[in-house]
Amino acid sequence: MHDASAWSQDTGQDDPGAAPEVDLTKPSIARVYDFVLGGKQHFEADRRAANGFINALPEAPQIAKDNRNFLRRGVRYLVAEAGIRQIVDIGSGLPTEGNVHEIAHAIDPSVRVVYVDIDPVVLAHGRALLGDNDTTAVITADLRDPESIFGDPAARRLIDPTQPFAILTAGILHHLSDDEDPYGVADALKQRLPVGGHLLVTNFLDDDEPRAQRLERGFIDGGLGTGRFRTWAEQRRFFGGLEMVEPGLVYANDWRPDELTPTGSPVHTLYAGGIGHRAV
Repeated sequence: MHDASAWSQDTGQDDPGAAPEVDLTKPSIARVYDFVLGGKQHFEADRRAANGFINALPEAPQIAKDNRNFLRRGVRYLVAEAGIRQIVDIGSGLPTEGNVHEIAHAIDPSVRVVYVDIDPVVLAHGRALLGDNDTTAVITADLRDPESIFGDPAARRLIDPTQPFAILTAGILHHLSDDEDPYGVADALKQRLPVGGHLLVTNFLDDDEPRAQRLERGFIDGGLGTGRFRTWAEQRRFFGGLEMVEPGLVYANDWRPDELTPTGSPVHTLYAGGIGHRAV
């Protein structure tokens, strides 16, 4: 997914076979990302919103691809090196190639994954994709309300809060405006982490170049309505109280690059990422 499973008893819907209610006139972050990644689960409103920021910066879709590559490397690190066996992927988006559970299960099939997204379309597709998977679930919940995530029956079934787990917030905190208290949201998520828990964050970056402001306006005014580019100092606040995994908070493609990491990305300086862990 990504940017999801079981089970009628975990969906929160009275009729597990019912189609989700979707307002086709409003763009969805999940479906806009699906469009720029070359997917098929999007509507006219989503395409218009995407074109709003693509017109501002034609190379902008590469950011979504760089985010996917960071997520792939981050999950591989968390499972293979940090020993994480539980993952909560917030803002997971629609299924695409190289889903988090696929990356994790290639290393250890016992890893449990909970996908979280506010878009009900994600729930429908996740349920179809993972209906017989007992280690992976998808839930509809809001990043801004951690209790709606961790109190969900599927999350309680799969995530043991007393054991180390990872929270993934790849490409989602930058969709919170300053008025929505993104740092308070991040703090509430970090408070859930036990010792040994990890937080992965990737975000749009304002590295003091004009393209960042131009693209931010394209996101906010072009139809999607969200997309905040924050400075290095603002980005570091998301990791307050955590110890950073080397190499720290860096340009996304500079975080432990491998042979599949894009080189020469035209948006290299517009996207940042890192992973922190709770040591005490």
